[in-house]
Amino acid sequence: MLVKLILQGITMITVEKSDPFSSESCRLIELLSAELAAITGDNGKSNFTVDAMSDDKALWALAKNSQGNAIGCGAIRPLTQNIAELKRMFSDRSVPGVGCALLKFLEKSAKEMGYTELRLETRHINYRAVNFYKKNGYIRIANYGPYIGRTEAVCFSKALR
Repeated sequence: MLVKLILQGITMITVEKSDPFSSESCRLIELLSAELAAITGDNGKSNFTVDAMSDDKALWALAKNSQGNAIGCGAIRPLTQNIAELKRMFSDRSVPGVGCALLKFLEKSAKEMGYTELRLETRHINYRAVNFYKKNGYIRIANYGPYIGRTEAVCFSKALR
């Protein structure tokens, strides 16, 4: 599957399944980790490894601009048979709409893979992420898995219809 966001007749963003070990992916993961560390004090690497993307029901995606440069990334990985977790969502914000394009691609892919729900965790202090997910239909849920009891964490869910 390939998603293209077209603005004023020009393809601005292309999102597709990619190799999480590629140099482009690694560069974006490092940019995300640095940004998370600056915002929250934690780079987010403790709850995600690229090796987790080897699962058959996991997916790594890159968003690219019209020149073919990687400008965003995101992933889904299985939590249960029917629930996937959204991980490592990042946009370098060089083109408007990268986050929405990635999220649309990952939600559609998750549904096609048989998932009925997506969950995610971010930090309360990461206002941009919290507002983005709320704006895109995610609802607050009780913290799950490794986030239980972590007061700095906030978890969200969205049913895939």
